[in-house]
Amino acid sequence: MMLMTENVQGRITLSHAVEILSSHGLLRELIAGEVWADSLESLGSQLGKDLSSIVFSNLTYDSRTIDSASLLVCKGRFHSSYLDQADALGLPCYVAQEDFSSATKALGIIVTDVRQALALLSAAFYGDPASQLKVVGITGTKGKTTTAYFTHAILSAYSGGKAALLSSVDNCVDGTTFTESNLTTPESLDLYRMMRQAVDAGMEYLVMEVSSQAYKVQRVFGLRMAVGAFINISPDHISPIEHPTFEDYFYCKRQIAANSDNLVMNATMAHASLVAEDARAHGAGLSAFRLVQGESGSAHHEEAEDSRLASLPTVTASPLDPDPTLGFRISDGQGFSKDFRLSIAGDFNYANAAAAIAIVKSLGMDLTDPAIAQALEAMEKVTISGRMETFSSPQGSLAVVDYAHNGVSTTALLDYVDKAYGKMDPRIILVTGSAGNKAYDRRQEIVQAAQDRIARFIFTEEDTDTEPMEEICQQMDQAVTNPQVEHGIVLDRTHALEEAVRDAARHQEEGGMTVILAIGKGNERWIKHLNKHVAYEGDDKVLSRLLEA
Repeated sequence: MMLMTENVQGRITLSHAVEILSSHGLLRELIAGEVWADSLESLGSQLGKDLSSIVFSNLTYDSRTIDSASLLVCKGRFHSSYLDQADALGLPCYVAQEDFSSATKALGIIVTDVRQALALLSAAFYGDPASQLKVVGITGTKGKTTTAYFTHAILSAYSGGKAALLSSVDNCVDGTTFTESNLTTPESLDLYRMMRQAVDAGMEYLVMEVSSQAYKVQRVFGLRMAVGAFINISPDHISPIEHPTFEDYFYCKRQIAANSDNLVMNATMAHASLVAEDARAHGAGLSAFRLVQGESGSAHHEEAEDSRLASLPTVTASPLDPDPTLGFRISDGQGFSKDFRLSIAGDFNYANAAAAIAIVKSLGMDLTDPAIAQALEAMEKVTISGRMETFSSPQGSLAVVDYAHNGVSTTALLDYVDKAYGKMDPRIILVTGSAGNKAYDRRQEIVQAAQDRIARFIFTEEDTDTEPMEEICQQMDQAVTNPQVEHGIVLDRTHALEEAVRDAARHQEEGGMTVILAIGKGNERWIKHLNKHVAYEGDDKVLSRLLEA
């Protein structure tokens, strides 16, 4: 399914656009042919024209969609040849970081940062819809999607369906219709269009994932969150086309603290003290969540907890039993305590549930209010296609499909398998690849996380982009150093899953149990090759079909 594309009308005048850019220190100059000016009034005076009456009804960053009412934003790898038809189509104005007057007669608004300009203009074009919503932004290395779904379910139940959702899996702008997402955080123009749709549909809340790239490339520049949530942090998305270093990745994610009225954070995450300092420095209200494990109730630490964090209002999740299928208890130390059992597997999701409850509490909701307490139960019904989906064969083999795509998430998945099925001593087969052209460290990290805990690797295609899939698989295969683990390459992903199921059947005949872990793709119905999305049945569909056969 594609993103909702209902026509949403927007409008902005040239004078308002220039005023916005000037007030934010982004305006460099205005250029109309040989005439240059630093204000619209000066330009109009030199041209002998009243420019204040110009109105744009089409704000776009795609030169293929321009018309005589368009304001074109020239972002990214924009080339002057994209303006070859601009004059013939009547383009009146463009926004760019460079002068394109040699390519078009259109008025040029030259800015210092075109991506920031796009975000600000998009908000104004659609009537500042964010100000009409209570926006919840969620960031972190893992758990963003699940936390967003939990939070959305609670707010939807509480508000009678008046909660919108923007996630890496699905988007929902009307409270009921879910459509497939293309980006974790949409481009700013698309983001504000969807916000406008949400407002027009009567939504009161918007829950959205906020990626590190969204801050790095200014998709959410100027967007203020009622509540921001920082779920966790670990090295990821480090590559020449994403973040050059972990510091850059973490810094971009930390911007959520500067752009939130209230910040909810994992009290035991790595570098928690720095995140708390960010929040305090920007005047954000600060609260926390945590997962405790074991009979002693000790915190699940990613780093030693700062003593200053211990005094924060904290929502705590604690398992009811070492068996992760038996549920958990949430308490806030202020009179609220309630037991839950999730439909989505994995005790690591208890932390995501605690985060969701901390978020709604940070929105000002009283957890002891019976209406709120009832709304919280909506979390228990949440399932997310491609996230911890379990399939089984009549003979007892199991398969788990998950989007795990780095070492940390692979470790969490294997921890869950050990807790849920370890007593059965299963043969574990991991079917995995790794994305091309980015996050190169993931390849070795996945292998290192799994090689001492599984019986067999089957390396296969993922979203290879422009990298040869054989090279990615060979790099992962060569990273295996444990001589006890079986490993090999089956390039076709469907064939790789078929081989895993055949292996499980052979092991079943010998009286053993097998758990197949298919990671990296979730429920996606495509594989990206050479900048194209090639149709793919989906790990969930393939395994369901094979195991039922």
